[in-house]
Amino acid sequence: MRGALRERFGGLPRSYWVLWGGTLINRLGTMVQPFFAFYLTGSRGLSLAQVGAVLTVFGAGAFFSQLLSGHLADRYGRRITLTGGMLATAVIMLVLAYSQNIAVIVACMFLLGVAMEIYRPASSALVGDIIPTKDRTRAFALLFWAVNLGFTGGVLTGGLLAESAILWLFWIDAVSCVVFGLLVWFLVPASQEAPRADVPGSFRDVARDRVMMVFVAITLAYAVVYHQSMITLPLAMRADGLDPTAYGIALAANGVVIVLVQPLVVNWLGKFDHSTVAAVGMAVVGLGFGLTMFVSSTAGYTATVVVWSIGEIVVTGVSAAIATNLAPPHLRGRYMGVYGFAFSLSNLISPVFGTWLLGIGQAVLWSTLAVLSVVATVAQLWIAPAIRERTLVSVA
Repeated sequence: MRGALRERFGGLPRSYWVLWGGTLINRLGTMVQPFFAFYLTGSRGLSLAQVGAVLTVFGAGAFFSQLLSGHLADRYGRRITLTGGMLATAVIMLVLAYSQNIAVIVACMFLLGVAMEIYRPASSALVGDIIPTKDRTRAFALLFWAVNLGFTGGVLTGGLLAESAILWLFWIDAVSCVVFGLLVWFLVPASQEAPRADVPGSFRDVARDRVMMVFVAITLAYAVVYHQSMITLPLAMRADGLDPTAYGIALAANGVVIVLVQPLVVNWLGKFDHSTVAAVGMAVVGLGFGLTMFVSSTAGYTATVVVWSIGEIVVTGVSAAIATNLAPPHLRGRYMGVYGFAFSLSNLISPVFGTWLLGIGQAVLWSTLAVLSVVATVAQLWIAPAIRERTLVSVA
């Protein structure tokens, strides 16, 4: 048992575990976002149309945050970007909690959308700075596990508080942000960041990296497929006569699978070629969504969620490591910002794309998602040699 634990969790530096622990605390405190609609309608009395507009403003802010964070992380440093984003999130969160004016609420939601996601590229770049290439897959996989473990606990606790003490959600979220930011600032040495070299760089350098841009396109295709779990999956289940509780049961399987399986495979994923692992994961995700066309019961939908959840674990375990390995140290923040931007862009594309296909028919939707996953899989295998070569260079 000790050997198995050491193999999965051992050998990573103290600074990484500070980042891991801060991420877990922050995700445990992430209680507000899932209940935005409840807060805006119940506590602030906004109409459904107003809530939709406000949440769109929040999404607009989040759309730009990844690229902004990537620039700031390279220009000013990973620690100050992460800490600044967390402290800004805490302040905006509390201002929003006590805001009554609709204009102030809208402004806060936009700023919150920007601030909440600033930590991601900075955090990923910091992992690339402090973890050697051979251990990055394991490090990112464990970080993904912390995010899901914390978020699951946060949502469950938030659900208990949302009905009677919703202001507590804002305070707990704000405090968790402050704790995360200060932990990184005081316990991760500045010397462990990649030095901000005099080498000039910009997002143009990322755009000229053909391998990276193809990988970003692959990531976008994968994200469009994955995001249907929160867009068209509940609509399809409702069309089959299932209630929201059934959807909650099916989606809960995703969190259970990740929490239980992720620690078991973190070390195994890093032993194989990253692109091959990512391609296999995308194929499994496509299989899971493709099988959805053949089910109509709660048990059937839950089974398909289990399948694509296994694929999600595999993809997420290596994809961030691929992006990090492709990046030169002085551009690591921008590379991770562009990588994260693929998911932000998917948030805009996925609802329109998915609902359009669902309007044609469920079979069309699920088969198209399966085909899109196959295309992503083939493309990932196509660029595998180039990624492998770049990774070997970074190891050297």
